[in-house]
Amino acid sequence: MNFLDKSIAPHAALLVVQLMFGATPALGKAALQAFPSSAIIGFRVGGAALAFYLLQRLRGNLQLEKKSHYLYFALFSCFGVVINQLLFFKGLSLTTAANTSLLAVTIPVFTILISSLIGNDRLSWSKGFGVVLAGLGVIYLIDPTRASFSSATTRGDILIILNSLSYAIYVAISKKLISHYGALKSIAWLFLFASIINVPIGLISLQAVSLGDVGINAWLALAAIIIFPTILAYFGNAWALARVPPSTVTVYIYLQPLVGFFLAVLFLGEQLSWRAVAAAILIFAGVYFAIGGHKLQTGESDFPAHQT
Repeated sequence: MNFLDKSIAPHAALLVVQLMFGATPALGKAALQAFPSSAIIGFRVGGAALAFYLLQRLRGNLQLEKKSHYLYFALFSCFGVVINQLLFFKGLSLTTAANTSLLAVTIPVFTILISSLIGNDRLSWSKGFGVVLAGLGVIYLIDPTRASFSSATTRGDILIILNSLSYAIYVAISKKLISHYGALKSIAWLFLFASIINVPIGLISLQAVSLGDVGINAWLALAAIIIFPTILAYFGNAWALARVPPSTVTVYIYLQPLVGFFLAVLFLGEQLSWRAVAAAILIFAGVYFAIGGHKLQTGESDFPAHQT
């Protein structure tokens, strides 16, 4: 298992994470039909906090080694969950799913720049070329001419860009402590701190909703958001982040639009186009260069990575 942890498993986990994150815009749009964005975030963060708390207590204690580490996790929580989620769902409610997918390509760029500046990652020509190549593939797949960048969506588009910056900061600065404490304890603290802010805000916004009138589809979409792109995806992302460089984690985000398209082909009967095939080649080639070609990177940390 040690060999798999250092080479194949983190990349397999990141692929699965993108499958779940890739479904978030569609699930979010369905849930927004019945719930305000703050309520969705409250359910999402509260459900994840409870799940991770119980799982960590079954496994061991929640105690951190230093008082300063609690402050660090509170900071990670602000960027990785609180600000990130508020910006994402508010932005999604004000713009289109196509715009949201297109603007998500800014996350790897932000992450690599921040990680390089603070010394958590090394910016190489191969990595930079891979990021650009994969980004071009995503842009070609989505086709910016189809995105409705207009005055009607400007506020939402700006919020999605700020959401990307917030998530990039979280990924770039959190690697060392997540590597030290392991994914489960790290994510438990991340969501416990976030729940202090997001859950009360969600409860207040929920007062405007008549829960008896909410349809089953909205409840199912909300449940799916809590389970897949939250509990499972955040845990998988943190588990991988403890084992590979931050830039490797975020470059996989480029796969999200591609995943969404091919799922539509498989399950919704949409046609496979040459544009999608060409974009797939560019994206996978970009990911290949960004993660170091045939040598899968594991990254280095000042702390030993826990095997969780």
